[in-house]
Amino acid sequence: MTNLLTASELVAAYSSGEISPVEATEAALRAIEERDGEINAYCLVDRTAALEEARASETRWREGNPIGWLDGVPTSIKDMFLTRGWPTRRGSPCIEENQPWDVDSPVTARLRENGLVLLGKTTTPELAWKGVTDNLLTGITRNPWDPTRTPGGSSGGSAAAVVAGMGELSVGTDGGGSVRIPASFCGIVGLKPTHGRIPLYPASPFGALSHAGPMARSVDDVALMLDVLALPDHRDPAALPPPESAYREAVRRDVRGLIAAYSPTLGYAKVDPEVARIVRAAVAALDDAGLRVEEADPGFTDPKEAFDILWSTGAAQWLNTFPPGSEERIDPGLRRVWQQGRTYSASDYLAANAERAALGILMGEFHTRFDVLLTPTVAIPPFEAGHEVPPGSGLSSWPEWTPFTYPFNMTQQPAISVPAGTTSSGLPVGLQIVGPRHSDDLVLAVAKLLEEVRPWPTDRPAGRGSRVGT
Repeated sequence: MTNLLTASELVAAYSSGEISPVEATEAALRAIEERDGEINAYCLVDRTAALEEARASETRWREGNPIGWLDGVPTSIKDMFLTRGWPTRRGSPCIEENQPWDVDSPVTARLRENGLVLLGKTTTPELAWKGVTDNLLTGITRNPWDPTRTPGGSSGGSAAAVVAGMGELSVGTDGGGSVRIPASFCGIVGLKPTHGRIPLYPASPFGALSHAGPMARSVDDVALMLDVLALPDHRDPAALPPPESAYREAVRRDVRGLIAAYSPTLGYAKVDPEVARIVRAAVAALDDAGLRVEEADPGFTDPKEAFDILWSTGAAQWLNTFPPGSEERIDPGLRRVWQQGRTYSASDYLAANAERAALGILMGEFHTRFDVLLTPTVAIPPFEAGHEVPPGSGLSSWPEWTPFTYPFNMTQQPAISVPAGTTSSGLPVGLQIVGPRHSDDLVLAVAKLLEEVRPWPTDRPAGRGSRVGT
């Protein structure tokens, strides 16, 4: 198996002259050509624009004048972010391709300003509505470790692209786990930062649940991306002020001696026994490394009912703006969510939002006793692609198999998924680290400690693309 360079290693190679941004971009494009027919991670690839950006970066590096810490790194963007010159159809046949696309979202603007090479846009379920990735426009996206399995979602295209070497970095969205689920299923790092840490525009109809998040193969790379993406943008009134220090430095903070709660079920979740065993072993490694781990539940019951109200009313509000006749053209599962959302009253929404706020207060109190909370990221390993729930499971909707992710969208806390190990069949399993609001640096530092004490494999899945420089 051939090792991949992380983005941090790639930038070091640019600086030394060992590798150029053009070589790295050509390698990523070769990987897309070789693997994406099987994986279906991209809905758009712009080879011409990517090579043009790579040549400009190569000139900057040659002249000793890179414009950012990630200048020249091949990167993808989930097809939920507005991107000047490329359509943003969000996986929906109801969004017309032939219209002006002349605005960059804050995420896209920051990537351009810092010199990253934009390869194209990654797949999403329609309007990012579920925890797996397929849509009526581009079909099913598959897990590079086993293409019969799902990569998760809704940022499944981004996770699949990163792990298959089709670009070192990507940016996803996370309204109920959509960065962390595919990070867990694909064996990469995915961060949902504190709400407002990464500015969003246009405003998401999912409101307080909605986040953007970096996805990469190392914790250092995620920290570097957050330094780029956390820069302010006036178009998001909920955006936080610029961070006081660089995440690329804070990630190396010494966290030994801090107190972590380990909750294997949050007090209510049913977890696959193999997932539970793998996560417990990773938690034990953190404890052995000096993080003081105590088993403790936060003390809340499953907030799925309130989450469903917030999620479905947001979807309904968005879909109500779609052209007449859209109800018959959208994903049948999304149509069900639309219909559900229209049954709730303003009183129902306000009650759910009050429950969301109460949950945030409870977790705030919990973190006066525990610096971080450790849980499995997802309760099950990756399952058969093309299904919202595992076939034969008896489950009815995607939140039922990911009970560890959506509560922390409701509380707006930072939460990161890092690889914890693999199942007996070689499928990745993630550990989730949750911190108090505004403690993005802390969750990154704990994730870095796990990366150091339990290094995860850096090989591409079988069928991988070409290595940079070969």
